[in-house]
Amino acid sequence: MKPPHVAAYIEMLGLPVPEGQGLSKPSVKQHLAALRMLFDWLVIGHVIEANPAHAVRGPKFSQRKGRTPVLDRDEARAFIAAIDTGSLTGLRDRALIGVMIYTFARVGAVLQMKVGDYFSQARRGWVRLHEKGGKYHEAPCIPKLETYLDEYIAASGIADDKDGPLFRTTGRSTGAPHRLTQQDAYRLIQRHAKRAGIKTRVGNHSMRATGITDYLKSDGSLAEARKMANHADTRTTQLYDRRSDAASLDEYGKVGI
Repeated sequence: MKPPHVAAYIEMLGLPVPEGQGLSKPSVKQHLAALRMLFDWLVIGHVIEANPAHAVRGPKFSQRKGRTPVLDRDEARAFIAAIDTGSLTGLRDRALIGVMIYTFARVGAVLQMKVGDYFSQARRGWVRLHEKGGKYHEAPCIPKLETYLDEYIAASGIADDKDGPLFRTTGRSTGAPHRLTQQDAYRLIQRHAKRAGIKTRVGNHSMRATGITDYLKSDGSLAEARKMANHADTRTTQLYDRRSDAASLDEYGKVGI
C-alpha cells in the first residue's frame, strides 16, 4: 500500500485544505516534520503506540539557490550611507542593519540582544546573538561595526542598562523601553531603501543574505561562512552563493542585437 500524501493525511485529521491557498512545499515539509516530532514525543511518553505520521509522504522539493533578494556591494554601501545618522533613530537603524550584514545574523537573533550582549574581548568588540532554542552565537565586530554600535549606545545613553534591550524604540520619555519587533525592523529597512533609491525589494533576511553573498563573492570559504552564519549544514549556506548571477549576466551581455 502506498503511504498517504500529506494533504490526504491533513484531511484524515479533519483539518481543512483550502483550494488554491495551500502552503508552499517547503512549508508543508516543515509542518510535516513538526507533526512527526510531536507524535514521536507522544510515542516516547506512551500516549500512543506508533507514530501515524511516519509513513506520510511530503512533497518533493529541491532548492539549490535562495530566493531572498540581496544587494550588491555598491548598493549595500549606498543603502547604509543614506541613513540619516543625525538622529538617535538613524544611529540605531545603522547599528541594527550593520549587525545583520557584518555578522550574518538573523533579525530575530539581533532583536533579542541586550545591551550587555555587545562586549569587549581581546581589545575587540563582540556581539552575542540569541539564536533559536535558547542557544547563543558570538561573533567579532569589524571596526566599522564597532563604530556603529559605539555611536548608537553613546547617543542613547543605555550603556549601563546591561539587561535592557539593545535595539529599542526611541522617543519615549516615560515607561520601560520597548524592544523593536521584526515588523519594526522591516519597516525601517523599507524606509531607508526607498531613501537610497534601492529598487531591489529587500527585507529583514536580505541583510543577512547580502553579507553572506558578499563574503562568498570575495572568495570566502563556504565552510567558514557556514560557521559564521551559524548554519547546521553547508547546503543551507550554499543558497546564498550568487556568484553565478554575475557570470550569467556577462554571458547574456554578449548578445549584440
